[in-house]
Order: sequence, then C-alpha cells, then structure tokens
Amino acid sequence: MRELKTEQVRVAYGENVIIENLSLEIPSGKITTIIGPNGCGKSTLLKTIGRLMKAKKGVVYLDGTDIYRLSGKEFARKLAILPQSPLAPEGLTAEELVSYGRYAHQKGFVKQSEKDREIIRWALEVTNLSALGKRSIDHMSGGQRQRVWIAMALAQQADIILLDEPTTYLDVAYQLEILELLENLNKTQGCTIVMVLHDINMASRYADYLIALKKGKVIGKGTPHQVITRELLREVYQIEADIMIEDYSKKPVCMSCRLCRSKEIDTAVVETAIV
Repeated sequence: MRELKTEQVRVAYGENVIIENLSLEIPSGKITTIIGPNGCGKSTLLKTIGRLMKAKKGVVYLDGTDIYRLSGKEFARKLAILPQSPLAPEGLTAEELVSYGRYAHQKGFVKQSEKDREIIRWALEVTNLSALGKRSIDHMSGGQRQRVWIAMALAQQADIILLDEPTTYLDVAYQLEILELLENLNKTQGCTIVMVLHDINMASRYADYLIALKKGKVIGKGTPHQVITRELLREVYQIEADIMIEDYSKKPVCMSCRLCRSKEIDTAVVETAIV
C-alpha cells in the first residue's frame, strides 16, 4: 500500500493563491473523492499531488519521500494521473494508447516485451475493451474513450490513480459505467483511487472517503455519512439541503436543495440535486 500525503502545501497561479497551508493524508487502498464549489482548488490539489503543478511551499510525500526526489519513471510506476478531458493523437487505436502506459517500465527505446503485451491485453480486458483494441479512439463513444484512458493508467501498474472529473460531458449511463469500473478496480486490484467530482450524490455513492474544499481549505473530511450533512453542505455550497439515505448504497444523498437566503440571493430555489 502506498502512503500519500501533503504537508503545509501552498499553491498559486502568479499572485493568486488557490491553496494555503493544506495538510492531509489520502487513505490507502480506498476511493477518495474531492468535492467543493467551482474554483475551490479541487483540480489544483489533484495536479499538485500528481506533479503537474509545483507547490510554492510545502511538500507532497509519496511513501515518505518528496515526490520531486523521485525520477519521472519511478514516480510514474507508483502514481498515474488522468487530467480532465485528455487528448490523444488523431488516429491512435485503443491498444496503442494503452501501450503508452508501459513507458515507465521500459528502458530506453527497447521494443515491447511479451510481459508488456500481456499487461496491455489484461488492461483492455478488465476495462471491457478487448474487442475494441484495434479501433481508433476517434470512432469511440465518450464512455469508451474514458475507459481507454483508464486502461492506460492500469497498464502503468501504478498503485495510485488520480482522475480529474472522469465523468465530465458523459450522460448518466456512461457516468455510472465509469464509476462502477473504478469501484470494481479498487475492490479487485486494491489500487488507491483519488478523483474530483462535481456531483455530490455520485461522490457520496462511490467514495469511501470524502474531502470537501472551500477556497483552498479543507472544510470537512471523512466518510460520506460524516461529510454529506446539511451543516457541511450549507457551509461549503451555501445551500439548504434535504438529506436522506439511499436504499441501494446506504449512503447519504441530497434529494433537493435551495439556495441560502442572503442580500444578493433571496428567492431562488433549486429543486434538483446539486451537480
């Protein structure tokens, strides 16, 4: 099991500070989901942990080592990150894209070994893509393309997978398909999954652990039952939410909500769950 944590991390875009003095530990072998309003620092935190952004101060530790003391390949063998809406070269097949995940395990320009090919086949199989390996990803649905990217991360054989809004632009059926795939991978492969989601009900249903951010600070963390509460949602999202326990998952869900009254917002009412 990998150990991943941040210590007094400060992240900024120029003079605009997004995250200030943030310290947290990611539970190993669990699904952790980061939630919060737009601009609160969710994606910035994920990019910082995944070494796509460097903190102005503080340290991200992976197995007790500063992530910047690890070589690129060593880091990639331990942690994979899928940014929001990733792009692939035109005409690439699913099998070719998944093969990129083996780069961290190869030396120089050595061709794929039989072990590489075996792992690529396995990654396609567990993501239900075996029949689509030779198909161009340009000719795939959004859900299929997302599964190909996840297969690439699996081929990387990293124990930790970070995903930034993996269900963005997908309809409900494809969202469920992706989240159930990640849940199954966590259970069967034991990998630690950390993702950013906007939909708090999906986050509650599929996460073991939630981190709620607001203005770059952790407002709440813990199990869905500890985080998806009327009080915390009021503080984080400025909404008055009606919470109930879903029969299927036994997790808390937001059935309806309305904006908190203020000088700026007085009568607006939202009758659907927050996304």
